[in-house]
Amino acid sequence: MTGEWRLGARSSRVSTSPETVEEEPASATDAAVGASGGAARRRTAPRVLFVGINYAPEPTGIAPYTGGMAGALAARGWRVQVVTTHPHYPWWKVQDGYGGWTRTETRDLVDVTRLRHYVPRRHTMVDRALSELTFGLRATLARWHRPDTVVLVSPAMISSRLAAVRAALTGVPTIVWVQDIYTLGARETGAVSHGAQGIAALERGLMNSADRVVAIHDRFRRVLQEDLSVATPVDVVRNWSHVKTDGAGRDSALRRELGWGDEDVVVLHAGNIGAKQGLENVVDASIEAARRGSHVKFVLLGDGNQRPALEAMGACSRLQFLDPLPDGAFERALASADILLVNERPGLTEMAVPSKLTTYFATGLPVIAAVDPSSITHDEVCAAGAGPCVAAGDPSALVDAAERLAADPAGAQAFGQAARSYRDAHLGIDAAVASFEATLQAAMVSGRRAAAGALAGSPSRRHRPVLHH
Repeated sequence: MTGEWRLGARSSRVSTSPETVEEEPASATDAAVGASGGAARRRTAPRVLFVGINYAPEPTGIAPYTGGMAGALAARGWRVQVVTTHPHYPWWKVQDGYGGWTRTETRDLVDVTRLRHYVPRRHTMVDRALSELTFGLRATLARWHRPDTVVLVSPAMISSRLAAVRAALTGVPTIVWVQDIYTLGARETGAVSHGAQGIAALERGLMNSADRVVAIHDRFRRVLQEDLSVATPVDVVRNWSHVKTDGAGRDSALRRELGWGDEDVVVLHAGNIGAKQGLENVVDASIEAARRGSHVKFVLLGDGNQRPALEAMGACSRLQFLDPLPDGAFERALASADILLVNERPGLTEMAVPSKLTTYFATGLPVIAAVDPSSITHDEVCAAGAGPCVAAGDPSALVDAAERLAADPAGAQAFGQAARSYRDAHLGIDAAVASFEATLQAAMVSGRRAAAGALAGSPSRRHRPVLHH
């Protein structure tokens, strides 16, 4: 999953009843009871259902974007429902205050149904697949609020495929929102030695069963269309910068509290600590910095399934692990670093767009990208002019880049200003929501055309049986 931190969300109503969310009255009934004003407009607005395994208040990965989009659409008058799990990522355990077979709540005008599913303690492909399968079965059998369109968030692909079957049987148009591409992940990480073709077929089938596909980058669209032969129209909606760090500034008191000395050049990596981040490179870089007597200090802020293994590589005076920080403290810590780091394992080129960049670019700090030169991340950092790129898996080059930035404050400041300008021009939420709304409308139009074609008896790839709830 992509790595990012802390999107605050409010809960105005929470029910821990084992019952699922009750079906709301249909629009005709709403009108009959005399609804008026904003409430009437909301009841007559189209319904959209998001089905995804991650959602706010999870602080990292896909959750901030699903939560942000759902909330923004609700604020614009859409009736939004989310079917998801209890918060469990990146800790891989359900968080305190959550749990139970089914839980309903309202967050930022969004009706949220949380379902218990299998949270794996191990992180094998089989365990991940079982986690998605259990959520997919429950999400498919959950009560849906008669949506006009369904957005399937991938990852998770297996649960999305199951929910797509229900949507097809009930004649509801679907959109697949692609945050990561499974096929590329299997290929580039080597996590799957057998069955890669089956994963590609499943992913292709999911995309081609949908009315529209949303990708988060132009290169994702190219991979889907050219490598996976996806025939469904693919729209690009960029992830946005959602963590507010503008004006935060360097906090000397917080630096002292975190153990960062005035002489330390803090290189901060924030987000998930997983396999695709390849953070062994950062541990090795810290050892190299200590060997040189460098002032560069590497800080890994976050959690994930690889953190214990990295900590077991040995303590080093130039390396620090920090647990996830709450809202406010996280933004202050980010702004109080000297350099921000995105690190990927060698060979990753297309599988992911690290969402941490949207936050990094907002800080006004320079960014070092230790990534493959042919990767999406490399292109994104270069397009923003955010900082130097060095080869993935080269710890000496990483230390060199940090020391050069520390020795050139004016150059470092120029990188940070360029990144913020890029954020302002290309990574705003208003443009993302407007584009997503256009995709929703297009999906609903294609769904109506398919229904009309089915009634007329015309053959079409979009011909699907329509069953009433």
